[in-house]
Amino acid sequence: MKASPAAWKTSARTDFSVWPARGPLARDGALLRRALAVWARPGESVHVSATPDTPLGGPAGPPQLLYAGEVDNARVVILYDGLRIARYAEPKDGTAGAALDFARVDGATGAEAGALVLGRADGNVRYLTAPWVTKAGERDLSKPGAGVMDLTLTDGITSPLSSPATHTGTCTTWNVLQLTDASGTHLLSDLGELVPARLTAGRPAAPKEASGASALRTWAPFACSLADARGQGVRTVNAWGYTRQQLPDASGTATWVCTRAETWRGDGSRVLAQFHTPGGLFGAAVAKAGDVPACGPRDPHVLAGVLWKSKGGGWYLLAAGDKATASVRATGGVTGSGQGNLLAVPTKQGAQAGLEGRLKDGRSISGLR
Repeated sequence: MKASPAAWKTSARTDFSVWPARGPLARDGALLRRALAVWARPGESVHVSATPDTPLGGPAGPPQLLYAGEVDNARVVILYDGLRIARYAEPKDGTAGAALDFARVDGATGAEAGALVLGRADGNVRYLTAPWVTKAGERDLSKPGAGVMDLTLTDGITSPLSSPATHTGTCTTWNVLQLTDASGTHLLSDLGELVPARLTAGRPAAPKEASGASALRTWAPFACSLADARGQGVRTVNAWGYTRQQLPDASGTATWVCTRAETWRGDGSRVLAQFHTPGGLFGAAVAKAGDVPACGPRDPHVLAGVLWKSKGGGWYLLAAGDKATASVRATGGVTGSGQGNLLAVPTKQGAQAGLEGRLKDGRSISGLR
């Protein structure tokens, strides 16, 4: 099944259902039949992968063709069945060693339906973009002032850009895809799956696109923390700079940021509380939790702490809640309390402590863990 080439221009929908079929092999009946046959019944020689909790069975109805063509050293077919994207790939010189990859995309619309991974090679990734995308670029999320490098778009396909999904060792850069359409400019990150994750920034109840100057500054020290979300079926990642803290011993001002990754399947969310001090290139994740409402629209609050050494050599327990926090108290191996959303208590290296807070509405909150 193929959508009308002009469907996206007249439809009120901005999802994969209105993508036209593209690629030079879109009329190769033998290739398409092989792709559908493998989807319906993959043999033992076919390598099958899927994002977490994505059904592996055949399509419930006639799937829609989005792309068929040669990508690097493979013939690639991309299909959509209303719930999943399926990518079939076979070697150019035969059909042995075929691969079938699945990703959930139910409910994808707008920027979330803006691009699909065509292929990865030599540390780079190429995307097939939505027909409504007018411009594509590559930018290093860790360097907000570095600007954007334009990518060419040929029949919706980008020129190759660096893929952070293949990073090994120490992370020093994190390149993302920047897309422009009639609704604005969006950032998407390759996290090792068929569908890149949409990046946003701001308060959990009303996040905005991560492409604005303020959002880029918020994301920069925490770009490499996206590695924590690779391979998890992530739909969106939001970065929320929830407070700033004056550091003891005249050590400057630290930034506290909470990043929350939401998945396509609904559960499996990943939350990181992160801390960035002046002069440091990247922030540090100081607390991590999964499947909790913290930093999300249902419960837009967070409390986290870290042991920190000042310029003068003294050790402190630092803690910070969002602006709705009325008081913070340290428990366990460190004792101290204070009014407001910030706390700094002298302590010793290696001290173990818990955190308790109270919100302005009277509700208690615990440290993220």
